[in-house]
This record gives sequence, C-alpha cells and structure tokens, in this order.
Amino acid sequence: MSKERKSGILLPVASLPAKYGIGTMGKEAYHFIDCLKEAGQSFWQILPLGATGYGDSPYQSFSTFAGNPYYIDLEMLVEEGLLTEEELDAFDFGDNEEYIDYEKIYRCRFKALRLAYERCNLEYNGAFWEFVGENKFWLEDYALFMAIKNSYDGKSFAEWDDDIRLRKEEALQRCKNLYADEINFYRFQQFYFMKQWKKLKEYANQNGIGIIGDIPIYVAFDSADTWSEPKLFQIDEEGLPVSVAGCPPDAFSDLGQLWGNPLYDWKYHKETGYDWWIRRMFHCRKLYDVVRVDHFRGFDSYYAIPYGNEDAKVGEWEEGPGMDLFNTMKDRLGEMQVIAEDLGFLTESVLQLVKDSTFPGMKVLQFAFDHNNPNDYLPHNYPHNCVVYTGTHDNDTLLGWLKELSAEDRAFAKEYMHVLTDNDEDIAEAVIRLAMSSVAKICIVPIQEFLKKDGSARINKPATLGDNWKWRMRREELTGEVVEKIRRMTWLYGR
Repeated sequence: MSKERKSGILLPVASLPAKYGIGTMGKEAYHFIDCLKEAGQSFWQILPLGATGYGDSPYQSFSTFAGNPYYIDLEMLVEEGLLTEEELDAFDFGDNEEYIDYEKIYRCRFKALRLAYERCNLEYNGAFWEFVGENKFWLEDYALFMAIKNSYDGKSFAEWDDDIRLRKEEALQRCKNLYADEINFYRFQQFYFMKQWKKLKEYANQNGIGIIGDIPIYVAFDSADTWSEPKLFQIDEEGLPVSVAGCPPDAFSDLGQLWGNPLYDWKYHKETGYDWWIRRMFHCRKLYDVVRVDHFRGFDSYYAIPYGNEDAKVGEWEEGPGMDLFNTMKDRLGEMQVIAEDLGFLTESVLQLVKDSTFPGMKVLQFAFDHNNPNDYLPHNYPHNCVVYTGTHDNDTLLGWLKELSAEDRAFAKEYMHVLTDNDEDIAEAVIRLAMSSVAKICIVPIQEFLKKDGSARINKPATLGDNWKWRMRREELTGEVVEKIRRMTWLYGR
C-alpha cells in the first residue's frame, strides 16, 4: 500500500441489490463499482467469500478456498443460455428487498444451479478442465466433501461412518465412484464462481478500485479443510479436536466466547514450511488486492479451550508462530498487502508482532469514546500506518450505536468532535468526517453510514444467531446525491 491517503466503502457482496434474493457478482456489483469510482474511492471492502454453513456466517465456511455458490449471478447464466427467466421466476427466493431469506435461498439456489449444470456440456469445456487442474489441491477434497455431506443430509462429518470420516482409501474411492456426478456439480459451481469473480475484480481494478478481502484466521471444524488434512490441526486419532478456539471471560462476557474452531498444530505447520498457509495466501492474492486477516493476535498467542467444554471459562494461552510465519510468507510470496485485525485486548507481544510485520492495524471509532478512559482509538493517537473504520460488520450502524451510547460518552464524543447539536445524524456525520480527516493511511466506512441507516441495517451482532448477515441495500438508496456527498468529502480530506 502506498503512502497516499485513500478511502473505501464496506459492503458485503450478499448485501448488494439483486433480483433473486441475495447480492451476487452480477450487474448490480458492476454498478456499485461505477458508483465507487464516481465517488472517488480506492477500495471496496467485502466479507469472506466462502461457502457458508450453519448460521450463514461467512466466518464459518465449508472450505477456506471455495467460493460461495450463492454469489453466482443467475442472470448471467440466463444470458449464456443455461437458464431461462421463466424457470427462475418459478422459484421463491424471497420477496423482501432489504433482507435475505437464507432458508428460501438454500432451497432454490442449488436447484437452479443444477439446471444450469445439466445444460453446460462441461465435457468439452477446456477452460473448465484447466480450472480443475489448477485448483486440484483443494477442489477435489471440497467437491468430495460436499457430495458426501449431501448424502448424509448435511450432517457434520463427525457423524459420518468411521471409514469415510477417517478417510479410509477404499471408502473414499467408493464415494468418488458413487457420487461422481455430484462431485462434478460442485466443480461446476466453483468454476462459475471464479469465472464471474475474476471478471468482476478485473473490472474493479480497471476502474481504479482495489478489493479488500477478509479471511478468518481459523477454519470451521465441519469443513473440507479439517476433514481432508487433519494433521494441520490439533485433532486426535478419532478425528476430533483436542482443543478449540475462543476467548477467555472478560468485562463483556462472564463465560468468554466459545468459537469451536479447531486450533492449528503450529509445530507441524513449521515442519512443512507453512505450506498450507502459503497456498492459502497465494489463493487470496488471486481473489483480492488487500487481505484483512481476522483475529491477528492469534498468531502471537491463542486461547485453547478443551474440546467438549460448554463455555470458555477454562482454557490456556498457547504460543503462536509469530514472525516466523510472516517471514516465510515474504520469502515465498514476496510482499503481501495485509491489514491486521488487531482489535480487543492486546499484550505487548501482540503489539510488537503487528509492528514487526509492518502490516497496518485497525482503529474503530465506535471504540474511541469512553469518557472514563481516553484510548488509542481516538484519532490524535493514530500512527499513519493504520486503517480507520467508523465501525465494522460486527458493530451497529452509527445511528444504532448512538441510541445505545451512555449520556456521558455521548457528551464526550460531541465535545471531542465539537458537535454543537444533539441531532443523531449530525453526530454520525461528524464521526465519518473524523475518520476521513484522520492521519490513517486508509479510511473505510460501511455504506449504511452514508445511507443514514439505523440499527435495522446492522450486519452482525456477535454471539447471536438468527438475525445476522441478512441486510441488503436497495439500489434506489445509493442516489447520485449520496455518491456526490461521498466524493466531496473524499476530496475535502485528501483521500
């Protein structure tokens, strides 16, 4: 990343407007890129692109390499003659323009993609077979994993028959023969996902827009990664985790946070020259221009909770790979454009790791206004090498946040920003301007803030299920007036 001041907008792909129930890589994504260019932006930040599982969270994916089939644009498949509008209109993808109905999407999307698959004549498609060959190292295990999972009605691989769960060769060969067509269907999905994404990213880059991607530090337990390469993780001989990821109890939670992801066996990773991480980051470099790495502190030390515990009260801190991993990445891959998600309680060793890595860390303004404890999230404390956010996907919108802010913290925020009214929209705009005017090299603002959305447009509320990852932007909301306001503010603060 250059020394220039830049800015961008955070909007998940799923939150784009689209005709069939969820945002995709279709014409609305191209329109959004046009708006970003017109608004003088440099970046579009998205959330992880992985195929989602239970809870629809992009941070719990069936594969760290596979793309989400939901994002394949069906209208493009109509243009290719693989589907008809009449066929798609017969499906019920949901009728709420502002919220995704994941149950309806799940029930219809794969049926539509199956129709397209049956008509696409892949046998003679050289580009398809070239894609399969180039991605064999992850694609074959993923496609097999998903085909078997479907045969078990979606059950976790922990509940599969032992010979398949533990990957006995005879059982794997039997499944490959039995589910050959289903395996090819999942290859087809990934081929079209990458085909559409590559075209969209090229369009963004041609128009001066870089893509900031996002990867979870951990993979889901019920994933092709864990099932196919258990040696990478703290997994016992029965294929079950020894310890899982989470956070210890703190001021926000008496029980801590039990995420449940299998932890890495960092000793094994080091012995292999961090080969899996090299492959992962190389794959990310094809998908994104910049990668935000979630829970960066876990590379310094991580909290290990014994598998089977019902909460995170009992656990131990264990040592991560530190700079050894990033030095190896640099040697193998060259310079990487990375943003370190360094939020939360940070020890001196974590702060040193961020500094040694030279990756910019994150500053979130919603964490700044504590009248009892002025902190490093206040802009007068920022180094240039950081990325400032008004809020992330895990925060409420600014208008929602202001409704919950204590009177003392609200008064402190108004005084800090010299806001003389008590109007929420005025205070929210002042927060955006504070981020834009800061010394941070990059400023990222969720699109909801420019649209003046309340808490109903929140993307995610951590540690809850049911109402997350659903919000969608209506196309008519991103007006020329909004785009011009973003452009003017961007120019005003030299971004």
